Amino acid sequence: MRKKLVIWLFEISKNIYTKFFKRNHIPWSVNVSELKTYPIQSFGYVLGDFLQLNNFELIPKVERHDAYHVITQYGTTVEEEIGLQFLCMGNGKKSLYMYGAIILGTAILPEYLNFYIASYKLGKQANSFHQFEYKNLLETNYEELRNMIFSIEDRATIANELHSLHQRTQTYYANI
Repeated sequence: MRKKLVIWLFEISKNIYTKFFKRNHIPWSVNVSELKTYPIQSFGYVLGDFLQLNNFELIPKVERHDAYHVITQYGTTVEEEIGLQFLCMGNGKKSLYMYGAIILGTAILPEYLNFYIASYKLGKQANSFHQFEYKNLLETNYEELRNMIFSIEDRATIANELHSLHQRTQTYYANI
C-alpha cells in the first residue's frame, strides 16, 4: 500500500514538475524504435532496450531520468527509484523534485534506508554524470560510458547492492 502511494505521488508530481520546472527544456523527440536502430553496443540502443523491456517511452523533457536508470542499472521498483535519487544526490545533482522524492520516499519506505545510504555513497564515488547531455551520447559505446563513470569496484558494489535489495524485498514480502 505504501509503495502504491509513492507511485501515485510520482505520477502526479512528474506532470507538475515538467510543466512548471522544465518548460524551457527541449524534448528529444526520439522514440524506442529509433533508439533501437543505434548500434547494439551503443548507449542509445541500450536505452531503447531498457525502455522496450519496461514497456516505456521516454517522458518528454525528463529523458535524462531514464538515462540514469541505464547508466546505473537501477531498475524501476519504487525503492530503486528512490535509491536512484539518492545516487544522483551523491553525484552532485540538485533539484527540488529529487529532494522531494528523497524526503517522501525515506519517510514512506524507511526500511530501505541502508540501500538509500549505499546509493548515496556510490554517487559520491562515481565520476560526475548527472550533468551530461545524454542525447548527444546516444552513439557512444555503452560500456565505455559506464567505465568513465564507475570504477570496476563501484560496478561490483552496484550489482551487489541491487542483488541484496532484491533478496531483502523477496524476504520481506514472503513474511507478510
